[in-house]
Amino acid sequence: MRGSERASLLQVGLLLHSLRAVLSAHTGFSMSVYDVTSSSIYLRWSKFSGASSYRVTATAVNTVGHSFLAHYSDVTLKSTLTSLIPNTVYAIQAEAIDKNGIILAQTQTMQSTAPDVPVIDQAYSKLSNSITVEWRAVPGATSYLLSAQDGDSCIETVVTKSPGTVMGLEPATCYRITIRSVNAGGKSRPSPSRKTTTVLSAPILSVSSPSCDSIAVSWKAVYMAVGFSVSLMRSDGLGRMLKHNTTNTSFIFSNLDPGTLYTIKAYAWNANGLPGDDFTYNQRTSPKAPADVQVAFSSGALRAVVSWMPAEGALTYSVTASRGLLKLKCNTSSSSCIVPSLQCGSEYSVFVTAHNDAGSSHPTDAVSLKTIPCAPGNISIEEDERGNLSVSWSRVNLGHYYVVFVKSDDGLEVYCNTSHTRCRFQSDCGFTYFISVFAYNKAGQSPLGDVFNYTTAPCCPSNFRAVLVSGDTVEVSWAPVRGAEMYETKAASWRGTVLCNDTATACTLSALRCDTRYNVTVYSFSEARGSNTSCASKYVATAPCCPTDMTVTQVTQSVTNISWSVGVGAQTYATTLESPKGQAKCHTLQNYCLLGCIICGTNYTVSLKAISETGLTSHCTYQGYSSSACCPSGVQLYRLGSNGIRVYWRASEETISYITDLRGSKGNFTCTSNSGVSYCDITEIPCGDVYTVVVSPATDKRLKLTFCPKKIYSVTCSGSSVGMVIYRGKSSTEHA
Repeated sequence: MRGSERASLLQVGLLLHSLRAVLSAHTGFSMSVYDVTSSSIYLRWSKFSGASSYRVTATAVNTVGHSFLAHYSDVTLKSTLTSLIPNTVYAIQAEAIDKNGIILAQTQTMQSTAPDVPVIDQAYSKLSNSITVEWRAVPGATSYLLSAQDGDSCIETVVTKSPGTVMGLEPATCYRITIRSVNAGGKSRPSPSRKTTTVLSAPILSVSSPSCDSIAVSWKAVYMAVGFSVSLMRSDGLGRMLKHNTTNTSFIFSNLDPGTLYTIKAYAWNANGLPGDDFTYNQRTSPKAPADVQVAFSSGALRAVVSWMPAEGALTYSVTASRGLLKLKCNTSSSSCIVPSLQCGSEYSVFVTAHNDAGSSHPTDAVSLKTIPCAPGNISIEEDERGNLSVSWSRVNLGHYYVVFVKSDDGLEVYCNTSHTRCRFQSDCGFTYFISVFAYNKAGQSPLGDVFNYTTAPCCPSNFRAVLVSGDTVEVSWAPVRGAEMYETKAASWRGTVLCNDTATACTLSALRCDTRYNVTVYSFSEARGSNTSCASKYVATAPCCPTDMTVTQVTQSVTNISWSVGVGAQTYATTLESPKGQAKCHTLQNYCLLGCIICGTNYTVSLKAISETGLTSHCTYQGYSSSACCPSGVQLYRLGSNGIRVYWRASEETISYITDLRGSKGNFTCTSNSGVSYCDITEIPCGDVYTVVVSPATDKRLKLTFCPKKIYSVTCSGSSVGMVIYRGKSSTEHA
């Protein structure tokens, strides 16, 4: 059928199908196709109320004179249209008819028959899991359904043209093969079957390279196999193919090239000599051991660089450095490798192994590697005698000789090279030395061990000065010396010892015994080494002792008497009263002194110098002295009432109080004024008497001063009351 005709039939079918759908929708009468073959169409329809029979008509579209007509009772609701033309579109109509022959309802559909049944030309198996089928094309078939049946098992596959292959079959198994043609209408009946057996399955190889020049092949038995063929050839195509037929399940190919990739193929054959599937496997022979192994030791990092000539076919290499049970390894794909974390003072056996996916080569012959020695231990530093350091240590494994480096804290470095375990160095006081000991061999220098430091005793202060600053105090000063963190000054005499510790370069030794000879020494001290006890000393004599007692007495308002006890060792004395307003001095051989020009109401510092016969002077300071307040001036008496007297004066200071004394033959009277008041009243005083009047500043203990001026007044009587108060002049004792 041409393409244009087929398109026309399809359009007619679609039109009728639409019409049938419309009619069915209005009448409720419907028809459906439930199976199709090349020459048959299977129909069913719905029961229609009132129908006593049904009539089915099928007419081939575009085919003249071929139609089908059948009548059915009201109990029959399906029909099989037979003897139809394959691959032909039919217009099918079903009618519901009542008992009077009237058509109650009708429905139509279009349906194509399946293509014609194909015929198998040949069926064969090239692979153990498939059978290939060849046939002539069937007109109108859009695809084909291949079936392979083994008992109850059936495997189907759809193909579009010949040849077609059924996959997923069992090896060495006989199958019944059929084929059906398929189009949009359905599928044809199966073709006449043909029996075909799948070939043997391939042997599954297990392949290894037990040595660098051999490959071992083994496999399991294959069902229905009576023999096997296994072949080997270089994958690069060089050389000839090696082939072996056997009834065994293993074989070893020998005399092969090391590290070379080979392709191995194997298949089985059955009793008829037909070969089955083949199995292909690529296997490389294991490599030969590397050649020309070289070892270079890196002493700074305690590691070795191992290198070698590459081995044919090797993918990776492993390097093993062995020492007893300890094994250090490194892996690489290049021709050199670094073995880290070696131990000092050790000897290793180093060998290299080549690897690829086939296995490993034999290890190379061992190469001996001696590492650098370890750092010497048990280091001891001693100062055999002042100015000499001795450094000793223990021997170390693989150590051929030793070098000791001694660096002082000023940057100077010296060293000692020896095959023994002791070195001696010169040393100076007050230095810190940093000491390190290295061992050496052909591999190089040992790692840096502990760095020790040794500090020598600090230097002694020299040319220090000792100055006597008072009878019991000596000031000592000196220049700073190297290494000293603190100084101890010691003054020793037969009576005892005085110590002074300080970080400064001066010290004051106080509380010394006066008039005593002391042996003074300055020692330097450091925390690391302690005191340098070899420092020189010098003698210092203290003059004399300060007097233990001193008494200051004010004789008059401007004169003070000072007296003191005898100072041991003193021959003369110099006494000073000093204030911001001035000073008074006295130099005497006696133990007292009268000082004039004293200012009243002034605080004085009292000091005394005790001077020995040789001129040594002790500066003695005593408690301060305050002169009394100044006496008031302008003292006058006034009558106050009938029996009272007011004493008035001009105060020297406004903040002190004054004591007034009146002494007469009829009685003595005293009054004290308040602070800042310049008069004092005495009531009930007898008249007709002569009074001596003294106004003096009040002391802290309210004592009266005896050196203020005395004035004489006559107090007359007026009857029994006080009359006139008459000034009679100053007291005669005042003039005395």
